[in-house]
Amino acid sequence: MNRLYDLVVMGGGSGGIASARRAASYGKKVLVVEKSRLGGTCVNVGCVPKKIMYAAADLAHSVEHDLPAYGFPNFNAGDVQWGLLKQRRDAYVERLNGIYARNLKNSGVDFMHGISTFGTDGKIEIDDKALEADVENVLIAVGGKPVMPEIPGIEHCINSDGFFELNERPKRVAVVGAGYIAVELAGVLHGLGSDTTIFCRKHGVLRSFDDMIQSVLHDAFQRDGIALQPNSSIARVDKDPTAGSLSITTTTGQVHDGFDCVLLATGRTPLTEGIKAIFNCQVFMKYLGLGLEHRGIEITRNGFIPVDEYQATTSKGVFALGDVVETAALTPVAIAAGRRLADRLFGGLVDAKVDYTNIPTVVFSHPPIGTIGLTEEQARKQYLAEEIKVYTSIFVNMHYSLYENPNDKPKTAMKLICVGPSQRIVGLHVIGRGADEMLQGFGVAIKMGACKRDFDACIAIHPTAAEEFVTMAPWGLS
Repeated sequence: MNRLYDLVVMGGGSGGIASARRAASYGKKVLVVEKSRLGGTCVNVGCVPKKIMYAAADLAHSVEHDLPAYGFPNFNAGDVQWGLLKQRRDAYVERLNGIYARNLKNSGVDFMHGISTFGTDGKIEIDDKALEADVENVLIAVGGKPVMPEIPGIEHCINSDGFFELNERPKRVAVVGAGYIAVELAGVLHGLGSDTTIFCRKHGVLRSFDDMIQSVLHDAFQRDGIALQPNSSIARVDKDPTAGSLSITTTTGQVHDGFDCVLLATGRTPLTEGIKAIFNCQVFMKYLGLGLEHRGIEITRNGFIPVDEYQATTSKGVFALGDVVETAALTPVAIAAGRRLADRLFGGLVDAKVDYTNIPTVVFSHPPIGTIGLTEEQARKQYLAEEIKVYTSIFVNMHYSLYENPNDKPKTAMKLICVGPSQRIVGLHVIGRGADEMLQGFGVAIKMGACKRDFDACIAIHPTAAEEFVTMAPWGLS
């Protein structure tokens, strides 16, 4: 072997590519192997195309609901040219695929298209052929995929990946799930004119979020016309052989029919599944599995690869990040982990690692949500009651001030959760117009340990919604 790779990256998603390019910047020889399109879930069937669809739905909502209040003619969101929107969105994603490829090339990173696994000797194989090179380090960043539950009629359903393959706007949609993917896609579909119903197993959606966020979002569903079917677990999906419509039967026997699309957003699973089945079906596993057992790497019951705080697996020289590990499944988290790993391995920053505390998170719902830190419920479990001070504010964004019917005006809600004599902010939550864009700056402040007095000392930018965070009554005067 006359080639040496300091790093081989299994998977060409955002985290893997970020790590590869950072390693190459230190003069290291790097190879990225990807079986599909570069950019991973985020670029191809996640953050990027979703944000475009969100923007389209947000525009449709503004034109249909906001512009009449400002004296402009009405508009029907159902008039959207879905096919044209999809064509332009897909073309944009394809351009990004090309940009990722050029960035790898310009960074001096080698790229191979294929399926990378560990062979029986523990060495890297690509499409079942040994990689003829010495490899110092391996990064597993193969990502995940949507979960499809094993229920009768599952073949009639689509998942979040399938959403981006829709060539026409469905007229009546059932979205099954309670997480951010279900909420976001339901909002997009409804905003673009689809009659949308959300089915969730328990009392509502986004149950891990602060109670205030859940309450305001549920009110927004009711105001906007998104139907919510709580306490509804799906038992089966049937297709009418004549009409072609779909019906959902819940585990309690309730039947909901007349849908032309059932979208399942019930979670994601890492692309490590099926590894143990190698003893039953060798060929099947060479395609789906990574051959982790050949490096002595075990997976958790849920298919995740255990890693330490430095992304290291139990096998020397093998690391993992992104959706295959049990950390926050967010693209920026994977990117940060990939860069820190390269900094530590090749840049001399021996302690470089990701800090997983206080990660700012946005949900592109309608209205959008921004959150960082503890929920009020979490804070009350972690701190004594007398240590906690909570500030809240619910108001109407000035953007909606000209609505004639007060009941039609969307609400913005904010919450600060503070602890201790200094009132250090341990949680910040906001739902309302602009929440997605305002959170980044507040995220920096909280990451730096900001206290309520720091917010109080900041001059408000008026008139904005964000100013409410720095004008809440200070020091217990609320």
